[in-house]
Amino acid sequence: MNDCIVIIPTYNEIENIESVIRSVLSQHKPFHVLVIDDNSPDQTADKVMRLQSEFKGRLFIEKRSEKLGLGTAYVHGFRWALEREYEYIFEMDADFSHNPNDLEKLYDACHFGGADLAVGSRYVTGVNVVNWPLSRVLMSYFASVYVQFVTGMKIHDATAGFICYKKQVLEGFNLDKIKFVGYAFQIEMKYRTFCKNFQIVEVPIIFTDRTKGQSKMSSAIFQEAVLGVIALRLKKLLNTL
Repeated sequence: MNDCIVIIPTYNEIENIESVIRSVLSQHKPFHVLVIDDNSPDQTADKVMRLQSEFKGRLFIEKRSEKLGLGTAYVHGFRWALEREYEYIFEMDADFSHNPNDLEKLYDACHFGGADLAVGSRYVTGVNVVNWPLSRVLMSYFASVYVQFVTGMKIHDATAGFICYKKQVLEGFNLDKIKFVGYAFQIEMKYRTFCKNFQIVEVPIIFTDRTKGQSKMSSAIFQEAVLGVIALRLKKLLNTL
């Protein structure tokens, strides 16, 4: 069985999903793909299911009944992947902001480099972001500075969503306790990994903003991240994380 699964959550990604699936599955390493679709009105799930006949045994889909959020989609995918004993479990966006050609860099960091969690990092070697307005770059960058200050994690890109986990990391978590949805989910996963003394490595990538479809970013997601960091730190201090 292949040892790598790339989890791609979707909601209204009909413009991107076929291209990103083909790109991931054309990599030299034979990745598998699991799409978690939240009942997209634009028929994203139907597009994926039509592709399954072409990529038998490599492309999978889990359809959920409604839009339940990024964090719950990934947790759903983690459970699915762990049940099937994949060794390396990836998070990746559907919109090409994460370059599929960088998947092997994250894999190599874990498989050969000793990382338990490899982060595709926009900020570890400066600011490597294309097509974002300056205001959003600054918000994202200083969000990571804020996370470092509150949590003590020495991670330059705490909100990054391009990730490779060794399965032992996810097996070490109580996935029922993970409740955050947006950026806070990404921070929480890294913080839980950090608190369990797993090795975290940042791999430099170039992040390119989507050119098709609409961003899922909102003020509520940003607010959850700001307040969520404090909540995570308090849980750690109270030994309830």
